[in-house]
Amino acid sequence: MEETRNTAATATPTISGDRMSSHLQFSDKNSLPKPDVQILTSNGLRIPVHTGILASVSPVLENIIDRPHKHHSSEKIIPILGVPCDAVSSFIQFLYSSRCSEEEMERYGIHLLALSHVYLVPQLKHTCSKSVGQRLTIENVVDVLQLARLCDSPDLYVKCMKTVSSNFKAVEKTEGWRFMQENDPFLELEILKFIDEAESRKMRTRRHREEQRLFMELSEAMECLEHICTEGCTAVGPSDMDPTNQRGPCNKFSTCEGLQLLIKHFATWFHFADFFSLHHGFCLSISSGWPNWTERKTLEPLMAIQAENESTEKRR
Repeated sequence: MEETRNTAATATPTISGDRMSSHLQFSDKNSLPKPDVQILTSNGLRIPVHTGILASVSPVLENIIDRPHKHHSSEKIIPILGVPCDAVSSFIQFLYSSRCSEEEMERYGIHLLALSHVYLVPQLKHTCSKSVGQRLTIENVVDVLQLARLCDSPDLYVKCMKTVSSNFKAVEKTEGWRFMQENDPFLELEILKFIDEAESRKMRTRRHREEQRLFMELSEAMECLEHICTEGCTAVGPSDMDPTNQRGPCNKFSTCEGLQLLIKHFATWFHFADFFSLHHGFCLSISSGWPNWTERKTLEPLMAIQAENESTEKRR
């Protein structure tokens, strides 16, 4: 019976000391004590590690290590399941060396993000969030968005939301979107709300920019109008300006020129004030009847002449 137990223990795959030493990439490998705990992965692989290093980096692993075991045995095992074996190996490497290669991030970034959240390793979590955010695609953005929400990664969450908002027509055709609609309608509601708010912000920004543009144009027009009325610009200027002393165009002549055309236009129409007065009287008279207005306008000159004659006779 004892032989069978030993044979089963020998058949369990483990990482050898030399492989682990090179895997951990420590500068002083000889200073490390003998590993005193093993990490068990999903496929049964056991990775020998040191409790002191694990406890110093992850408070969750520290609690697991300090937790009293039900079965008193010399062999300590910490299971890390649900992710690929190589992802666990990369996670342990980061706990020892605080480094992860770009290749590992590309292959296991999502798994490492989940592990960093579960075992409270903030430095790895920040690195993974940044790396996964740089590798977002139309196909994986919904899955990464769900993971970012579960792992409480706000930067990655917002980046995923912006990606979905910018490519919504393409994203809603993906398998990830259909799966989310069936299994997580609240997340779909969050996405649609985010898109609606983003469109509202764009409209407010566009309106604000238009208002700013109009304000700047109005401000420039007022400056040019003051410049024309005080100093003059080309052929248009104050009434006391010598007509022969024409100034050259100013540095805002494109605006000044439009104002000058308006000033010339209204100055020309100023000479037609009598015409406007007559037109105004004509419009007012329509309500009281055309004959009365015509008769009044016809008799007014005669009455004026008669009044003048009477005044002359009184002086005599």
